Amino acid sequence: MRIVSLVPSVTETLVAWGTPPIACTRFCEQPGLDHVGGTKDPAIERIVALAPDVVVMDEEENRIEDYRSLLGAGVRVEALAVRAIADVGPALVRLAALAGTEPPDDTGGAPAADPPTRLRAFVPIWRRPWMALGQPTYGASLLAALGVATVPGDAAYASTELEAVAAGHPDVVLAPSEPYPFTSRQLPELESVAPTVFVDGKDLFWWGVRTEGARARLAELVASIP
Repeated sequence: MRIVSLVPSVTETLVAWGTPPIACTRFCEQPGLDHVGGTKDPAIERIVALAPDVVVMDEEENRIEDYRSLLGAGVRVEALAVRAIADVGPALVRLAALAGTEPPDDTGGAPAADPPTRLRAFVPIWRRPWMALGQPTYGASLLAALGVATVPGDAAYASTELEAVAAGHPDVVLAPSEPYPFTSRQLPELESVAPTVFVDGKDLFWWGVRTEGARARLAELVASIP
């Protein structure tokens, strides 16, 4: 199958399976593959010209406008929807069928029930305006499986103000390296909310072949937080 991947998680997984896509986004971190724009601004004409058998998208990662444009150009599109750990297994089975390979036996799926909440974490995903990770998202689901509740958690990606978050007294700020690249430069702002720990954004947001290892690394990180 000639697959174009517009999802970094999908690209990483297909490469790990030995069935790389013929093209991917510039955010997929695969310099050896042809790039066809970004996740939010794919080069539709270039994708169509590649004559792929299928383009793989994700309902959260990509835009509905681009999905419709590809369909309108006669391209087959498969749109995944991964908003929780429990969604990873079915998505990998579907992806493996497209790639003509066998899915792994262990897809890093969710346990029967999340453990009791041990920490309440503010997870910023953007700055100016400040936006926070919440439910229902894969990242929040992954943290919940480790006993970490995201605050405020009443929306997938909620706009907020640091003062409002600080007033809720979270235990920790988990500052990811993407989509906004939080670094020590933002530490004074972040620590006005709570003690801050930096985290690999890929481990938090990229699902698929990464899930099992990411969960172990994040569990170790969470266990180190007082």
